[in-house]
Amino acid sequence: MTTNQDVLEATVCISPATGEVLGDSQLNSGEDVRKAVEAGRAVQPGWAALTVKERVKRIKPLRAYLVDHADELAQLISQDNGKTRTDALVTEVLPATMAVDYYCRNAKSFLKDRRLMPASLLMANKASKIVRVPYGVVGIISPWNYPFSIPFSEVIMALLAGNAVVLKAASETQMVGRAIERCMSVLDIPAGLFHYINMPGRLAGKAFLDAGINKLFFTGSVMVGQELMAAAAHTLTPLVLELGGNDPMLVCPDADLRRAAAGAVWAGLQNCGQSCGGVERIYVHRSVYQPFLNALAARVQRLRMGIDLDHEVDLGAMTTARQAREVKRQVVAATKAGAVIYARSQAPAGTKGNFLPAMVLTKVDHSMEIMRLETFGPVLCVMAVEDMDQGVGLANDSNLGLTASVWTKKAKEGERLARRLKAGVVMINDHLMSHGLPETPWGGFKHSGIGRTHGAIGMAEMTQSQCLVHDHMPLVKRDLWWYPHTPAVYRGLRAILDLLYGRTIKIRFKALGSVLWLVPRMFFSDMGKVKSAPIAPDGE
Repeated sequence: MTTNQDVLEATVCISPATGEVLGDSQLNSGEDVRKAVEAGRAVQPGWAALTVKERVKRIKPLRAYLVDHADELAQLISQDNGKTRTDALVTEVLPATMAVDYYCRNAKSFLKDRRLMPASLLMANKASKIVRVPYGVVGIISPWNYPFSIPFSEVIMALLAGNAVVLKAASETQMVGRAIERCMSVLDIPAGLFHYINMPGRLAGKAFLDAGINKLFFTGSVMVGQELMAAAAHTLTPLVLELGGNDPMLVCPDADLRRAAAGAVWAGLQNCGQSCGGVERIYVHRSVYQPFLNALAARVQRLRMGIDLDHEVDLGAMTTARQAREVKRQVVAATKAGAVIYARSQAPAGTKGNFLPAMVLTKVDHSMEIMRLETFGPVLCVMAVEDMDQGVGLANDSNLGLTASVWTKKAKEGERLARRLKAGVVMINDHLMSHGLPETPWGGFKHSGIGRTHGAIGMAEMTQSQCLVHDHMPLVKRDLWWYPHTPAVYRGLRAILDLLYGRTIKIRFKALGSVLWLVPRMFFSDMGKVKSAPIAPDGE
């Protein structure tokens, strides 16, 4: 966790679990951002001019670096963010390493030219293809909940696609941000291609846009995302926004209840519930509601929370005291409105950290904030539903739609329900972990954001599509529709519609003659003598 010190030249980094000072991170100004963008813009064309194979060669050594420094990185992430080292390894270091490997193996395929088949024989001489053009300088503003894996994948994709990158990591996790900076420093890439920026989040978006960033990737709150989108409208700067979720989980009557309960505990409570794609709302078929609830409660009560000294704890500390207070506020408001804390874990005593026990809430409904807002804490809310249609309706009753899950032994039924859920990612018999799969796109519906990261779709977001069209008939001097226009030319062009799409063979055959009349003019460039139309006097 990092505390902004606006009056100083650095931010002080403090462990959310122990309260100890971890270090500091130099602050940057808007002028620093401008210089970073200018430096990136100066070297980016040369980087983009390299073949994809050469760019991959320069980036691929990161995989070995991450493997060699995995324990060190997991320890640092745990100290700075508050999650356990196992959490840091599995949800941060491992996905980042997989991302380097996957994108390096597939960048050439993702970025290669794509030829388009002619839509009509009439235009068969026009050969079209799509090429991918890097934006130039890509800006990335990343969050504190997954401070390593979220920005890391985006940085790698942007660089492989031929862009320069300016990264602003969360103020709360500056030690992790500086670790990413060290990772990039080992690469054989042009000086100035990657820049790391530390500045308060409230200033970063404007600074990036004022500096003329070519595209901005932001992960954070809906409110800030809306502000960035409004600001970007003035310069039409394209954005990709991932703005959080309030994610539902559907438990069908035939579900494996032990797996579903275990999955809910991990996907809802790992990282102390500070996961935009984590389980928050659980809708369980009434016929299995109590058995599921009992299994869920038993697992939550057994969770061990504390400072990770020997890998013998399951949950660490929340990253910020501010977020812990917000979760407590939502829980108190819900209980006052009739919700019941059905089960909870034990928080460690006698510590200075931001520890908050994991909780299961029942007797909740959609009138409560805890069911409508992104709680972003270690709380699971459980409701019984009469059937899965009701479950789908309640799941979709939200202005957020990042991820969701369906738990059932029937694969076809699971997919049928999944297709009805308004979420960018829906998993069947699992939840949340798709963010760690580099091949799967990540992003949401509704207020959960716009655009996607990860996978081929995420790589495409790092480039603009450009269409190139070649004419492959050099003997043709002019197209059928070029000047001069005459009644006969109009009749011939009109006949093309009948030739291609006429309702009967007779109509098509009749049109053939008029079309053939046009063909010879294609091979002569001389427009001939054309009687000029009278020119209207000025003012008429």
